[in-house]
Amino acid sequence: MVMARSESMIEMAFAGVLKDADVAAALEACKTADSFDHKKFFHSCGLSGKTPEDVKKAFAIIDQDKSGFIEEDELKLFLQNFKADARALTDAETKAFMKIGDTDGDGKIGAEGMGCIWLQGGKGT
Repeated sequence: MVMARSESMIEMAFAGVLKDADVAAALEACKTADSFDHKKFFHSCGLSGKTPEDVKKAFAIIDQDKSGFIEEDELKLFLQNFKADARALTDAETKAFMKIGDTDGDGKIGAEGMGCIWLQGGKGT
């Protein structure tokens, strides 16, 4: 079950990893439904090219149930991990994003799947 988190919890979680202005710009660029592009988002917010340690920190924030995987319900709320009042991804965006990170077809994204996308500058296909 995905739990709601306060704005201050989110800001504290990403402090030192991402710049507020970069996150705001990335969220602004995809505020319209069906406009989310993972490559542009990762680049704009500063996640692409981060160290493996920073990627692990970000993954731990997005993995809200601490299962070690990002499931579809967590991925749908991906943008809300960066700002509490951000929109949810549409079903189409969620499925497309899942397809990119789910490297073994099990319906969830492990740290390696998400990490590869981030570390390669969002170059997943």
